[in-house]
Amino acid sequence: MFIDRAKIQVKAGDGGNGMSSFRREKYVPKGGPNGGDGGRGGDVILLVDDSLNTLIDFRYKRKFKADAGSNGQTSNMHGRQGQPLYVKVPPGTIVKDEETGEVIGDLTAAGQELAVAQGGRGGRGNARFVTSVHRAPTFSERGEPGEERSLLLELKVLADVGLVGYPSVGKSSLIAKVSAARPEIAAYHFTTLSPVLGVVSLREGQSFVMADIPGLIEGAHEGKGLGHDFLRHVERTRMIIHVLDASGLEGRDPLEDYHKINAELKRYNERLASRPQIIATNKMDLAEAQANYGRIVEYMTKEGREVFPVSAATGEGLPQLMERVGALLTEYRAEPPEPLDTVVYQARPETAFTIRREDDGAFVVEGKDIEKLVAMTHFDNDEGLRRFQLIWRRLGIDEALRERGAKEGSTVRIRGMEFEFKE
Repeated sequence: MFIDRAKIQVKAGDGGNGMSSFRREKYVPKGGPNGGDGGRGGDVILLVDDSLNTLIDFRYKRKFKADAGSNGQTSNMHGRQGQPLYVKVPPGTIVKDEETGEVIGDLTAAGQELAVAQGGRGGRGNARFVTSVHRAPTFSERGEPGEERSLLLELKVLADVGLVGYPSVGKSSLIAKVSAARPEIAAYHFTTLSPVLGVVSLREGQSFVMADIPGLIEGAHEGKGLGHDFLRHVERTRMIIHVLDASGLEGRDPLEDYHKINAELKRYNERLASRPQIIATNKMDLAEAQANYGRIVEYMTKEGREVFPVSAATGEGLPQLMERVGALLTEYRAEPPEPLDTVVYQARPETAFTIRREDDGAFVVEGKDIEKLVAMTHFDNDEGLRRFQLIWRRLGIDEALRERGAKEGSTVRIRGMEFEFKE
């Protein structure tokens, strides 16, 4: 089975809690605070593994969580950092943020890494809050929560050569003949419902990857038939073998097929029309194909296309076709990869916080800074609570709540915690 799209949830590790402690040694009165910082949480990192060629593993595991950082210790000892979590993906994987649709990365090379969720910062120990006027703070911070997000993974086949053509023109038979690939082959349309990869070995040290791509029909650029599923994969190939049924026994004219499929490629992506393209006239073992061959060659010569008569059934002409493809790939190998069409977002200053009302009348305060403050505050410590109240007022939340109609005793919720509003 070939899986080319998947949705996963990733959660980076939370930062470790900071320690609140004081130095206690004989003959060292008033040793002072010595609580260490918590360790940073582990990141979630996507790693390209060229031994993979599908996203099928993500059908069975879709949630990934990195290790949390360790808590700080006494004697100013910091906590251990959480280990990063590496998630292996095949080359050709495009990573998008589900919420925004933003393209986060395009992973193509073996060993390439992409950090998709950042681990939380470790909470600071009480030794970090010593000032000239506050020599013995008793409070520390909790660790910052790790980043959490949903990702969409989309795989585009990374093949050197793509076989295109109408359903049942013989693409599956052709790739089965020239490689070790074993696609399903039958006498009905759309036998191949997903790309099939095969390695064609010309001689020692010279080989290339060929993809038998699902059949294309008119209107595919609009998503009809296998539409976008097909075109997604042909984008990455560096050249195209256009397979025509020269016999016309399916009731279609091979030249009309040629124009319709190229029109679909062009409508979907202008760059596809400029790909090097070789014409393979298949089923040349049939008399009908031999009768049509002269007309096809005459037309393709005007189009500037090379034509190779082949028979996937008997193997006739396939060695010559593969040799020519190998030679063309050598010429085009130095071309730089095409840039990925990405969604570009301009950075905008983020609103410090927002306030909304819930059905029960409670006020919900949302914002990155205030939510992080709630998550990292020890509310059972008086000094920590006072620090929280000072930052709360400094952010102007009291004033904003009054403007929204908050009164004495109103319920205020932040990140799952409830507070009572007091004047």
